[in-house]
Formats: sequence, structure tokens, C-alpha cells
Amino acid sequence: MPEPVVLVLDADPSPRLGRLTGRARVLRTDAAGLAARLPEAAVLLVWDFTSDAVREAWPGEGRRPRWVHTASAGVDRLLCPELVASDTVLTNARGIFERPIAEYVAGLVLAFAKDLPTTLALQRERRWHHREGQQVAGSRAVVVGAGPIGREITRLLHGLGIQVALVGRSARRTIHGVEDLGPLAARADWVISAVPLTPSTYGMFDTRFFGLLQPSARFINVGRGASVVEADLVQALNRRWLAGAALDVFAAEPLAPDSPLWDVPGLLVSPHLSGDTVGWRDRLGEQFVTMYELWADGGPLPNVVDKQRGYVPSTDNSAEEEGASPE
Repeated sequence: MPEPVVLVLDADPSPRLGRLTGRARVLRTDAAGLAARLPEAAVLLVWDFTSDAVREAWPGEGRRPRWVHTASAGVDRLLCPELVASDTVLTNARGIFERPIAEYVAGLVLAFAKDLPTTLALQRERRWHHREGQQVAGSRAVVVGAGPIGREITRLLHGLGIQVALVGRSARRTIHGVEDLGPLAARADWVISAVPLTPSTYGMFDTRFFGLLQPSARFINVGRGASVVEADLVQALNRRWLAGAALDVFAAEPLAPDSPLWDVPGLLVSPHLSGDTVGWRDRLGEQFVTMYELWADGGPLPNVVDKQRGYVPSTDNSAEEEGASPE
């Protein structure tokens, strides 16, 4: 019996898939060649998770892979009506990025509270200017998105003594429903978005939302860039409706050199790196190989995405979802 074909939508550096020797025939392609090679693949590994090639190639002619795995948490760049309607199983890299992203958020909270950006700027100017920082213990945070990333952020912020309200699509146990987001955000010192990109979360952070915040509040987005109306955030910061913001994700990436976001007072821009720590690519490759071994042996796959919802439903409550989806 021939070995199943694992087709890799590749990126540099390529994944290490040596453990698949003798169990699969690994083929690699770039975006331009994907459509032609899809029909021969049993499995598609989307290693280049920044590409829109899957969404563009999937509606074409021929057989389609039985399983697609993306080396990312988000799946919005893959989904098209034909993939959603198919019986192809879609999985993501849940379990790899939660802790690093939570640590990054905690670092941003501390940097804002202790005014580290100003300290670094003053050092470059050789200026001695004493100031008072904010104590984070006892402050209030709202984490929007009750999936594994949002939950890990909540745990870490709790460890700093911050009072955290976690917001998901529906209320249950210790999680608030999206209907509570406005009142909670209006009292928060920190608002952190960890939502997936769905029709309900697209553009959910807009002028109306930023107008709810305290002038001392900070907004942090480590979810999906298109959940924020960036022009509205720029306007809110310029009008000092909030004290600051940090964006690690953007509607269009990489951020263009002429984007106005680079120069907005109080805005910290980072290049989508919150989940990327030393060795992250190796961990992604190991995760896929382990999942392939389960799949090849007929076992159930973890991290199966609900393609209609656009994320992996929680395992502890079938009603729970990863993001705040106000629909």
C-alpha cells in the first residue's frame, strides 16, 4: 500500500519531519504550486500560515486532502465556503502559543504600569526625570476571548494580583457573556483581546467601544488584527480617550512603513511575535508529527476546528467558545 502523501505549504525554515520517514511521502510546495498538488495529498500541512493560498486554491478541481493542519492558532486565512462544507478535518496548533502569549501580555502590562517606554526614551536623551509608576496588584483587567489563550492570560494576570474578568460568547461559571463586556470594560485598567477572527468579532473594537474606556485604561490586542478598527483606535489615542495601547496583530501584515500606526502617541507596535519563543518552530513540527501518527493509526485527532465557528470549541463545555462573538 503506498504511503500517504503529506503536502507541505512550505515556508523558510521548513519543518523537521524526519520521524515520518517510512510512514508518509512528504512533498513540498509554495503558494503558486498548491492548487496543482492538492489532489494528490492525503494530508496538507499549512506551514506557511501567513499565506492565503489554501483559501484561493481549495475551490479548484480534483480530490482534496482528508485532513488539513495549520501551524497556527487562527484559521481565518484558510476558511472558504468549499472547505467549510467539505468533510475534510481541520486542526490547529492549540497548545503551543498559550503560555508565551500570556507572558507577553503580562510583560506589556508591567511595562505600561511602570512606564518603561518613557524610561527608555529618557535614557536615550540622558535625562533624569523621576516619576511614579502604577501598582498592578489590585487593578482590573478584562480579557476578551475565553479560549485557551485567554484563559492562560487570565491565570498569569491573577498571579500578579490583578482582578480579571474573562469574557466569552456566553456566560457560564466564572466566564462573563459578551453582553457584560461594555460595563466591565468601562471599569477596567487593562482590556486584552484574545479573540479569533469570526464574522462576529470582525471590527468589534471600534469608536463606540473605545469611548467606553477610562482615560487611564490601556488596550492590548494579541488576538486577530481585523477585530480592531485601527483608524478608530488611532483617533481614540489622539483624543486621549485611553492612556495607551499595544498591538501585536494588524489587519494587514507586515505593517507598511507608511502606516500611521507607527507614530501614534501611546501606541506600542510589535511584529506579531507574542507567541514566538526560542524553539517554537521545532515544537510546531513535533506537534504535527505526533498528530500524524495518531491519524495514521486511526486515532482521534486533537484540536479539531469547528469550521462553522472558526475555532476549536472548548472541551469542558460544549457551549463554550474561544472568542467573544456577539451574535
